[in-house]
Amino acid sequence: MPTQPLNFAILGPGIVAEFHQQAIAANGGRLVAVGHYRPEQFAAISAKFGVPCQTEAELLARPDIDVLVICTPSGQHAQQTVAAARAGKHVLVEKPMALTLADADAMIAACEQGGVKLGVALHRRTEPLAQKIHRAIEAGDLGQLTLGLVTMPYFRGQKYYNLAEWRGTWAQDGGGVLMNQGIHIIDLLVWFMGDPIAVAAHAGTLQRNIEVEDTLAATLRFANGALATVTATTTAAPGFPHRIELYGSNGGIQMEGDQIERWSLVDAGRAVVTPPPAGQSAAAGAGADPRAVGVSGFTAIFKDFIEAIHTDRPPLVNGREGRRSLAAVLAIYQAAGLIQKL
Repeated sequence: MPTQPLNFAILGPGIVAEFHQQAIAANGGRLVAVGHYRPEQFAAISAKFGVPCQTEAELLARPDIDVLVICTPSGQHAQQTVAAARAGKHVLVEKPMALTLADADAMIAACEQGGVKLGVALHRRTEPLAQKIHRAIEAGDLGQLTLGLVTMPYFRGQKYYNLAEWRGTWAQDGGGVLMNQGIHIIDLLVWFMGDPIAVAAHAGTLQRNIEVEDTLAATLRFANGALATVTATTTAAPGFPHRIELYGSNGGIQMEGDQIERWSLVDAGRAVVTPPPAGQSAAAGAGADPRAVGVSGFTAIFKDFIEAIHTDRPPLVNGREGRRSLAAVLAIYQAAGLIQKL
């Protein structure tokens, strides 16, 4: 039996909202409103998105809105998610889901109590290559994991931070390169290797005029004894693709950007997952330009979220899964002396 299309509202009309609008349309959803807090900008925002622009309170009062998509500054996510859950709206929230674990827990609890779904837009988990790597690890193709490496030589110039007052602040951005840009890659690392049980880190603000870090290096230890390194910066002009490397007792995978460089196994004949072919040199993508992320990941995360609502199952990246990458980032920040507690 066909299901009725869901009605969506996007709270926050920034850059990422445009990707969400495309993803909603690609999945047969209906964008019926956009939310903002400055009435003098409502007309321009309405013209841009082709739907009415209203206040948050007006959106939550509308009975026809099924899902609120939260694309506001990170420091506002928790309060807005709790309010939406109390209004009976399903919530798909941008990354990071919150800036503290207490806020993340409050969001999870509010959505559970309200009987609504909570999804986090950590869309890299939906990418076919990430899915294939996860299946291979789960199947034991790499043997026992021993080492992971994450490298993020990104570039965001001072102009990027100056475009919005909240960027680069602890109160609204919640961190720098790791919380804002890097949480997508940290999310893949914990999805592949598990939650770290011990962390050491150093961080600094070396070039940008911001409150938060622009460069960071960390080492992580996992429950099985495996280790990982994380190095990230927004000062590597002109910007380069990130790398994820995973090694185990039966082989390793080297990924750059969205492509495989190497997938080599000692005992390939027993592998459950067939390795994809190696790609050409990866483009810098989001490493150089925040708009260069493509809409396919957003489309996939919306597809999964819509199916989760219709079939009453947890989304692929639900609140508890979204909390994992937040916890890892905060643990790294604590180890680097950037914050006092999680």
